[in-house]
Amino acid sequence: MTHDFVHESRPGRVVFAVGARTRLPEEIDRLGLRRVMVVSTPDQANHAAELTSPLGDRIADLHAHAARHVPVPVAEKAVTRSREIGADGCIAIGGGSAIGLAKAIAKDTGLPIIAVPTTYAGSEMTPIWGLTDAERKTTGRDPRVLPSTVVYDPELTLTLPGKLSVTSGMNALAHSAEALYAPDGSPIVALMAAESARALADALPRVVADPRDIDARSDALYGAWLAGSVLGATTMSLHHKLCHILGGTFDLPHAETHTAVLPQVLAFNLPAAPQARAALESAFGAEPAGHLFHLAGSLGAEMSLKALGMPEDGVKTVVAQALSAPYANPRPVTGADLEHILGNALAGVAPV
Repeated sequence: MTHDFVHESRPGRVVFAVGARTRLPEEIDRLGLRRVMVVSTPDQANHAAELTSPLGDRIADLHAHAARHVPVPVAEKAVTRSREIGADGCIAIGGGSAIGLAKAIAKDTGLPIIAVPTTYAGSEMTPIWGLTDAERKTTGRDPRVLPSTVVYDPELTLTLPGKLSVTSGMNALAHSAEALYAPDGSPIVALMAAESARALADALPRVVADPRDIDARSDALYGAWLAGSVLGATTMSLHHKLCHILGGTFDLPHAETHTAVLPQVLAFNLPAAPQARAALESAFGAEPAGHLFHLAGSLGAEMSLKALGMPEDGVKTVVAQALSAPYANPRPVTGADLEHILGNALAGVAPV
């Protein structure tokens, strides 16, 4: 067998441990930060304040205004605020919304980020930013938005409800699955993606059975770390393209959208990606698309885009946007293919 690949290692520091949140002061010191802007969503404000209270007067501001899909006006206000207070760094506490807003700040200011994830979304491990304006989501890559340090503490996910844990975990699984057939993958990416898929699929039922099971939470967060790592190292394909369009156009919840769409896209793509299919079959011990559909549904996830708020007449809008810009995918995609994939996801029926 011959090998042909390029692998680029991302800079950054990962601190992973039960109780790792207590190391925030030393991580702040390590980066030499003295005026830090803390970013969270409004409902995480009290939690963020409590978590960063040991930092004392090094916290210049708590900016609890993050919103899903990072609307441009929200990002602009955060950038302005960071400059007003003379911030020299950001701490993002939460999921993709908080970390996404910190990235928007870093993109314009170059401020270093310390990310403290409380979900399994994976954005913290990538140089990918996203902004939504006029119902259209724009994404890009910029090394400045890759967090300098990521602090993973499984105890911070203990309060994530079981149903949200499932959809957040499916979001992470989407990163792993698409990394396995990415055009710019590598042997190390394939190993990490397969291990991520195995860990997440094993951990999610245990998390739902006992949300306080710290071993299950640690395994899920471990899988999410690997998933975020391969997301940052490769080019994502059809699944991520569709989810970005759906989220930006209809303001659908991010993780839930990934959950409904992933099995449908895998059913379409995996016949053209035999190595990815074999890796996922080994990780799950079953046919991947059907297994993920039934796993997520049995754990309480909503599998219908219509139930998430997508209008029935929205399929053609998504198809037009998806066909308007080229993207890598292991299998050529036609408008009819997209209508079939989206129609199944809209109705929430098992993939075929």
